[in-house]
Amino acid sequence: MVISMPRGTQDILPEESRKWQYIEEKLRKISSDFCYEEIRTPMFESTELFSRGVGDTTDIVQKEMYTFKDKSDRSLTLRPEGTAGTVRSYIENKLFAQTIQPQKLYYVGPMFRYERKQKGRYRQFVQYGVEVIGDESPKIDAEVISLAYNIYKMFGIENIKVSINSLGNPEERRAYNEALIKHFEPRIHEFDEDCNNRLYKNPMRILDCKVDAKHELIKTAPRLLEYLGEESKAYFAEVLRHLDALGVKYEIDHNLVRGLDYYTHTAFEIMIDNPEVELKTLCGGGRYNGLVKLLEGPEDKKGIGFALSIERLLLALESENITLPIDDTIDLFVVSMGEKAGDVAVKLTNDLRLIGYKAQNDYFDKKMKAQMKIADRYKAKLSIIIGESELENDEYVVKDMETFNQETVKRENIIKYLEEKLRGEK
Repeated sequence: MVISMPRGTQDILPEESRKWQYIEEKLRKISSDFCYEEIRTPMFESTELFSRGVGDTTDIVQKEMYTFKDKSDRSLTLRPEGTAGTVRSYIENKLFAQTIQPQKLYYVGPMFRYERKQKGRYRQFVQYGVEVIGDESPKIDAEVISLAYNIYKMFGIENIKVSINSLGNPEERRAYNEALIKHFEPRIHEFDEDCNNRLYKNPMRILDCKVDAKHELIKTAPRLLEYLGEESKAYFAEVLRHLDALGVKYEIDHNLVRGLDYYTHTAFEIMIDNPEVELKTLCGGGRYNGLVKLLEGPEDKKGIGFALSIERLLLALESENITLPIDDTIDLFVVSMGEKAGDVAVKLTNDLRLIGYKAQNDYFDKKMKAQMKIADRYKAKLSIIIGESELENDEYVVKDMETFNQETVKRENIIKYLEEKLRGEK
């Protein structure tokens, strides 16, 4: 029996992998430009980290985590998201004591959730995320949202919008939750089982209901902004003012609550405005002022972040008919004829690789015509031809694979020639 990959996973083959590499390089570049530094945390953590940090009432903790016992009977979980692990590392490694504050961090790596398989949604998926941990400021919130917004703009995706809301502080949320319970309680039986279970545990999550999203009670539910105090309202207004200044287009979504328990104040999602795309949400994040304290870190340290799925980014590019400018060419293919020439070709190919050229040669002593066909398949810019006469004269024939023009180059001059030809150096 042929062994297949696990359900909800995917093989990313070389042609597709080039797209991933391009995207990841661009993400690392824009992160650097915004002065974010990379952090790499373990792929599995203590289960308690997520039950405490993400929240016992969330779908992630209740239904979607890959949890197992190790040989010492410790409960471990494959990370379902990146924020909790990053905050754990921030606390454990005392990053709050660093000279530069706040700490501006980003990560790229696989996450794991036991979800229903559908297009753009996998059980192993790759997230890019950023976290800014330390002091709180509306300017930081706006910067984080602007970074997320401009990532999609950078890839040419224009049909996007930012949905934003304020979740207030814990006290304001408690008052709002009480109002929601009163609103939904008389008719909660009309909702699905998950929403029924959320009524007293986390009523805000009913607003995020997928099954009964069009129910009239969701449309007529009290608005959180009405329960905010003056300080929270002023903070939110300043965030919006900075977004206006940064040219970020947004709309206030009163039902936006986000799916994780640790969010406070600013919450946002970036949506694609394309009816052909099934998964509209491309990216989501928000402020989590209580998470550092919850995980036994300094009480005064607060955070904000977002995460995006690279799989969904690729789907968005596809839906917008955007082709990434992937360079799948190589610089050189070394063609050889005869045993001695083959030995020289192996050495030359290796030498060229070590000084930064993408180079390949024939392994199987094929005829010249067959080797030139292989060079075409590799999309080589140039081919270097070595035969008996070239060896005798201590020279190479260099052929331009696009124009078919050929030049004879002395062996000792080949590097200088290639620098001029391929790199424009003189």
